[in-house]
Amino acid sequence: MVKITGRTKDVAHLKSHLAYITRNGELDAETEQGATLAGRSGLKDLQQRWEDDASLDRKRRRDGSLSINIILSMPAGTDAIAVKDSARAFAIETFGYNHDYVFVQHLDDKHPHVHLTVRSLGHDGKRLNPRKADLQAWRERFAGELRLRGIAAEATPRRTRGRVRKGDRAAVLALRKRKITPDVDRLARKEVLSEVRGGRAAKPPWDEQIKSRQGAIRRRYLDYAAELERSGPAADYLLARQIRQFVSDMPDVETRRHALKKGLSELTNSQSRSSEQGGRCPAWSQTRR
Repeated sequence: MVKITGRTKDVAHLKSHLAYITRNGELDAETEQGATLAGRSGLKDLQQRWEDDASLDRKRRRDGSLSINIILSMPAGTDAIAVKDSARAFAIETFGYNHDYVFVQHLDDKHPHVHLTVRSLGHDGKRLNPRKADLQAWRERFAGELRLRGIAAEATPRRTRGRVRKGDRAAVLALRKRKITPDVDRLARKEVLSEVRGGRAAKPPWDEQIKSRQGAIRRRYLDYAAELERSGPAADYLLARQIRQFVSDMPDVETRRHALKKGLSELTNSQSRSSEQGGRCPAWSQTRR
């Protein structure tokens, strides 16, 4: 996974993010020059240098970013050294010629991952402003570096794997980990509760668009499988079976709204069973703020 997790908007925000990814200097960071920054003194030097550079950037708009924060991650069990080496090679190839950057590997999570922070302003005076196509190209490059190091990796878009829900931002995940309900969750639950209690069955237009697109993707796979089955060679027939199994294993088309409704239904059933047994079950909308 290669994902943009956010952008730092000012010096204070930048310092906070650099402190976070280095655990306040407890983790070593590596720069675009290959230098290792160790401890709080190394972190302080980096923060000061980037702060000085930011003060010289007269063309930056008030709401312009100082840096773009990226995370490069692989599933649990992936060789952490290979992930870090691949992230280093990816950063050199993608940003090394034009942008300052720093990266740190985190191993305190089951998924080995690297936090990469890139200065928005390039040496050529242009600002980094990645689009969807850039992000896909980055995924393909990172996957290629992983394969060079013996790690099986593919940069297939989420929708072609049957997944329609986007990943949550790092800040949202951090709040959930602390048992605090993010505003995005609270508002979504409030909307779904209102819809259910009011007896409404809202069908946002994007739900139908998602279903239609997923249906088209799955039909395309099955068309390929049918074509392979007609081709004759045993190898093609085997590949067709694998494609059909791949489509069969795709997850249900479930948006965040669908997941919330499902959770509400399950909790309602749980409350009913608890009530019948004389127990109590906490309300779905109760959260810690």
